[in-house]
Amino acid sequence: MPVCTTRDGVEIFYKDWGQGRPVVFIHGWPLNGDAWQDQLKAVADAGFRGIAHDRRGHGRSTPVWDGYDFDTFADDLADLMDRLDLRDVTLVAHSMGGGELARYIGRHGTGRVRSAVLLSSITPLMLRTPDNPEGVPQSVFDGIKDGILKERSQFWKDTATGFFSADREGNRVTQGNKDAFWYMAMAETIEGGVACVDAFASTDFHADLEKFDVPTLVVHGDDDQIVPIDATGRKVAKLVPGATLTVYEGGSHGIALAPGDKERFTAELLAFLAR
Repeated sequence: MPVCTTRDGVEIFYKDWGQGRPVVFIHGWPLNGDAWQDQLKAVADAGFRGIAHDRRGHGRSTPVWDGYDFDTFADDLADLMDRLDLRDVTLVAHSMGGGELARYIGRHGTGRVRSAVLLSSITPLMLRTPDNPEGVPQSVFDGIKDGILKERSQFWKDTATGFFSADREGNRVTQGNKDAFWYMAMAETIEGGVACVDAFASTDFHADLEKFDVPTLVVHGDDDQIVPIDATGRKVAKLVPGATLTVYEGGSHGIALAPGDKERFTAELLAFLAR
């Protein structure tokens, strides 16, 4: 399997499809690089080089005990990009991966980066605080950790409904979508699952977003039941100079996987890459 060994000896699995200008996909939690297969094929077919890795402790990467923080994730991404000597890169990130993208730019700059796409991203801050009243209460994150620790298999089956807004009338989500979510979630370590909740709940990315100086596309569903758009996507569009915000009416958290929205997002991504 293609792997990149990080500075601390962790093996990061990645897919590398096609040839041309590189597009690096960063997956959300609790998924892995397989979540991007449709978009990987689309960009490779369009003459780009699509790359998607599994975060440490997820999928086929080393199931480590520690390192589940955004500085480490960003440095893992930097190791991968350095190893493959990627330049003029478009970074595309979903959900928790948006924090990884932001922290990468915050720590490593945009010397290798051409543009960025934040899809249903957790940036700039998820946790509800006096300064972030639109955020998510700490009790919700505590409940997520409790669900993982008590019976994670059933918890992930239940969570798939909200992830795809499958409880909404007229949704087009398939059982296959929900099964794929469960399968990827079960390939995440239980320690990684719990530790990542703490990381994406409370990490503040305001300072990282201030360092964005590349074209940035922000895509978010207004029915995102996991990452509320008013606490995240709408704020990012105001914080990043020149960012473009696209709101998917009725869009769930799983835009890149859900029928209908998936095709729309892929087409929008290809149009953004062609600029």
